[in-house]
Amino acid sequence: MIASEVRALFAVASRPEIVSLAGGMPAVDALPMDAVAATVAEVVTLRGAVALQYGSAQGDPGLRARICDVMALEGITDAHPDHVVVTAGSQQALDLLTRVFINPGDVVLTEGPTYVTAINTFAAYQARIVHVPLDTEGLSPAGLAETLARLAAAGVQVKMLYTVPTFQNPGGVTLSAARRAEVVEICRRAGVLVVEDNPYGLLAFDGEPVRAMRADAPDDVVYLGSFSKTLAPGMRVGWALAPPAVTARLVLAAESAVLSQSMFTQLAVDRYLETQPWAQQLKGLRELYRERRDAMLDALAETMPDGASWTRPDGGFFVWLTLPDGVDTKAMLPRAIAARVAYVPGIGFYADGSGRQAMRLSYCYPPPDRVRDGVGRLARVVRAELELRDTFRT
Repeated sequence: MIASEVRALFAVASRPEIVSLAGGMPAVDALPMDAVAATVAEVVTLRGAVALQYGSAQGDPGLRARICDVMALEGITDAHPDHVVVTAGSQQALDLLTRVFINPGDVVLTEGPTYVTAINTFAAYQARIVHVPLDTEGLSPAGLAETLARLAAAGVQVKMLYTVPTFQNPGGVTLSAARRAEVVEICRRAGVLVVEDNPYGLLAFDGEPVRAMRADAPDDVVYLGSFSKTLAPGMRVGWALAPPAVTARLVLAAESAVLSQSMFTQLAVDRYLETQPWAQQLKGLRELYRERRDAMLDALAETMPDGASWTRPDGGFFVWLTLPDGVDTKAMLPRAIAARVAYVPGIGFYADGSGRQAMRLSYCYPPPDRVRDGVGRLARVVRAELELRDTFRT
């Protein structure tokens, strides 16, 4: 097991004088505290005897049915509650999947860069991680096909493709519709399971939510979802939607891991979805995060030096910033902290040591004025780093 680049920053980034562009935490304004308080009281009053008891490892049937309604917003209209497994956030769903499918030495493909804690999960089960190139349209189908062909020529069988196709963490990019079908078909021909991790899918800034990969490939894709970004991460409620044979194995893995998920939080989420205008609240979340995204993009355009580039997300929480040659963002981090701004170095999102010129910036937590302030502080650190680089070169 290895430490997370993000978790290691939390103690420093939580200091009030630091503008944290590091952690992907929902904004405090986005947490529906009063509504959750009322919902929790109702759960204790109306269903306390159930909420405070053990439950099944698969999760509460009523919540699983509501989860199917949530996924329908992303085009998954054929989901059945029996094929949903409730987990402690989508992170546990990924852990259970890895436990079921991966033996030491097995190969897992991921985007490069990819979600940092997925790397840690795969590493904990001794998987070999191979990255597939990522560009502004998401994972490259050509790169995927080339990687599979190269590994097959070496006699290596790939077990799984892990992807965050919508408002990707950390890149902020979205896999185009044409590429989604192509990626699934390439994996189908190669006998590779696709794991679609989609915690940000309902946070599209313009238009309707992006259609999930699982919507068009129910037999080839395991879908992971979460309420952490759209309700509250402290509830720790996520899920996996899988084909029946996989579902049965996930339930067995969940039983051995936790016996059962928290019935209290499951019933609280179920009651919240039943009684609160949740779909309308999503619109408010999109507007809140769109404003913060715009503040970051504007500040980057105004302050970053020539040679820097960044992604322009259509939803979610993150921007991926790439700096000019010669800048190591991990080595630069202590100087950024001294300037009272935090980010996550790009190297943490690769298993092979890549990403030293890049960083992940999160606009989700600070208000817009703090986002702009933080980017301004960061730009001054970057410019000082470039001046130092040029001094050594001359």
